[in-house]
Amino acid sequence: MVRIAGVNLPDNKKFEFSLARIYGVGRFLAQKIAKEEGIALDRRMGDLKPEEVNRIQKYLERHLVTEGALRRQIALNIRRLKDIGSWRGHRHTRGLPVRGQRTKTNSRTRRGNVRKTMMSGKRTLEKK
Repeated sequence: MVRIAGVNLPDNKKFEFSLARIYGVGRFLAQKIAKEEGIALDRRMGDLKPEEVNRIQKYLERHLVTEGALRRQIALNIRRLKDIGSWRGHRHTRGLPVRGQRTKTNSRTRRGNVRKTMMSGKRTLEKK
């Protein structure tokens, strides 16, 4: 297995899909990296030479923020929104959708699978 940016990348997958396993690198960026470093997209990650892997790793270090540093940066941005008391910060705090989506329906992902129906909270009645 090839290890880049602290992530073990699968050898049997094609280059662009394997590199997209790194947080902060998607398929488009992987294709761009392959084009700039002169690596064919149809090659498998396990077929790369150590020199090519080193070139990819140096490219990522120079041009991109990935993995832990990117996660930390996003967390700091969210904390800043909460600290200044912005609307988006309040939405993050409450665990609700942040970008203007409706919440009466269709917000199961953010709220969890909370069912708010008429009968959901009622007691069961005893029969005589």
